[in-house]
Amino acid sequence: MNVSVDNMKEEDWPAIRSIYVEGIATGDATFETGAPEWEEWDQAHLPGCRLVARSGGEVVGWAALSSVSGRCVYSGVAEVSVYVASAARGRGVGKALLEALVEASERAGIWTLQAGMFPENSISIALHKSCGFREVGRRERLGQLHGVWRDVVLLERRSKTVGV
Repeated sequence: MNVSVDNMKEEDWPAIRSIYVEGIATGDATFETGAPEWEEWDQAHLPGCRLVARSGGEVVGWAALSSVSGRCVYSGVAEVSVYVASAARGRGVGKALLEALVEASERAGIWTLQAGMFPENSISIALHKSCGFREVGRRERLGQLHGVWRDVVLLERRSKTVGV
């Protein structure tokens, strides 16, 4: 699939939200059970690290970072979100987004990226590992989704250029 990755714009939100809802519907992407409105999503994500993948002018995926803490010691640590439209999965969109997000994070002074995902989401785990993330642990029975306890695999990527 021919994709281009560029900065997210507010007018991309309807497509981004739709892709997020598709991910939520899989039951293996997030503990969230519904997508927020733009204002809430906007407040929760770092402004300089929000990307979309486009194919044929349509948004087919998105990636963004959110802070892990308000404490200054963690100012260079961010959590990764990557979502790909169901029709575009398995075509390199996630890899293009995650590679571009890593580059954007380093330009923004981020030294550690972290990601948490359900162990059943093996494709996402493999994607992150292919982009330099390593598994650092597993949080057992971290939370419930629809009444079922779920484990979360933690992955992280330490920059080789920022904070060395």
